[in-house]
Amino acid sequence: MNPTVPSPLPGTQLVHVGRQPIFDRTGDVVAYELLFRGSMDAVDAGRRDTYATSQVIVNTFTEFGIEEVVGDRTCFINLTREFLTGELVLPFGPDHVVLEVLETVAVDDEVVAGVTALVAQGYRIALDDFVYGSGHERLLALASYVKLDLLQGDLTHLDEIVAACREYPDIQIVAEGLETGEHLALSNRYGFELRQGYVLSRPQVLTATALTPSRLRRLELLGALSATESDLERILTIIAGDPALTMRVLRASNSAAAGATTKISSVRQAVVMLGVPHIRQWAMLMVVDDVAEATEVQLADALTRARLCENIATAFGAAPDAAFMAGLITSVAAMLGLSPAAMAHQLPLSTDIASALERGTGPLGQVLRVVNAYERGDLAEVAEAYIGDDLTGTVMDAMRWSRMAVQAAHTAA
Repeated sequence: MNPTVPSPLPGTQLVHVGRQPIFDRTGDVVAYELLFRGSMDAVDAGRRDTYATSQVIVNTFTEFGIEEVVGDRTCFINLTREFLTGELVLPFGPDHVVLEVLETVAVDDEVVAGVTALVAQGYRIALDDFVYGSGHERLLALASYVKLDLLQGDLTHLDEIVAACREYPDIQIVAEGLETGEHLALSNRYGFELRQGYVLSRPQVLTATALTPSRLRRLELLGALSATESDLERILTIIAGDPALTMRVLRASNSAAAGATTKISSVRQAVVMLGVPHIRQWAMLMVVDDVAEATEVQLADALTRARLCENIATAFGAAPDAAFMAGLITSVAAMLGLSPAAMAHQLPLSTDIASALERGTGPLGQVLRVVNAYERGDLAEVAEAYIGDDLTGTVMDAMRWSRMAVQAAHTAA
C-alpha cells in the first residue's frame, strides 16, 4: 500500500511500522494495532520480542510521530514482559494508548503487580489472544479489552469465555482473526464490540526515511543520563552534537504522549521540557533499537551549517540558539530528501523558527538565506545582506568547531 520508496541515502535508513485498523460494530475505524515490520513489503511481523516492541515504539513516536500514524484514534501496542514489569520503562503517557499483554507472557505475581501499577497510572490493558485457563484470567479485573482469535483460537468453549469476560462490565471484546463472513456473523451473534481481521482490512506498512542515530552518541547519552547527578550541560552537548538525536528529542517533545504544550526554540528548552527522566527512557529504547550511526562527513557538515547560523545570528537580531536549531533542521531535512518546510511540519517549533523554515521570513529567515547564498557561492548576495565580520573566517571557525565535536564523540568511546 506504500508507494515505491527509493534506497536511502548514505547515513539514512528506511523505518517501518505496521498498523491494522480495529473497527466498531458500525464499521468505523476506532483504533489501530501497531505492528513490527522489518521491511515495507513484510506480510507478517517476523518477531514479537523486546526488540520488536522497542522498535515499534521508537519509530512511531520519534520517526513518524504518533499523530501521523494514528491521528486522534487509539493505538494498541504489544508489550513483552520487560515492559509490563517495569524493567523497561514506557516513555509515553496513557492517553490514546492501549497496552496489549501478549499471550506468550507468563502471568505470575510480578506481571500482575506490574500491570496493576500501569493501570493505576491510567494505562488501559488488552489481553491478546485470550485463552481461559492460561493464567491470563488473573488480569481480567485489570483489563479494558479482551481479544479473542476467531481464526486460530479454540472456539469450542467460546460461550464460557465470553460469559467470563462479561462478568466484568467495563471490558470490551475485540474479535480478531476475522477472515470470513462466518467470522463476522459470529461476532454479531455474540455482540462483540470491536472487530479486526483481513476480511475488514489487512495491515498497512508505513515507511519513512530517517537519519540513522549514532550508536556511540546514544551510549554516551545513556551514560550521562545514568550518572548520580546528571550534568545538564553535558546532556545538552551530546544531544546538540548529533542531528539524529536532536530530531528524536524534538519529535518526542511534540508527541501527545510526551505531554508537551509549549513550542520550543532550542535544544535546551526541549530537554528541560521533557526532563532528564524522560530523555533517559528514550535513550534506553534507542539502545535496544540498536541501529547504525550516521557518516562522519554528514555529521560534520550538518554541525558546520548549524554553528555558522549560530555565529552570525546576532548580526540579524536573531537568537543564537534558535539559529543553531534552524540550521541543523535544514541540514537534516536535506539528508532525508525533505524540504525545510516539510520538516518543520513534523516538529514543535516556535513561530520564528517555523516561519523561517516554511517561508524564509524574519531574522532567522535572513540568517538561512545568507548561509544558503554562501554555500552556493553567491558572494554578491552575501555581501549585500551580511554586514558583520568576514564570513570566511566565521565559516572556518564553524568547520573547526564541528570537526572537534565529531572527534570528541569518537574520543569519548
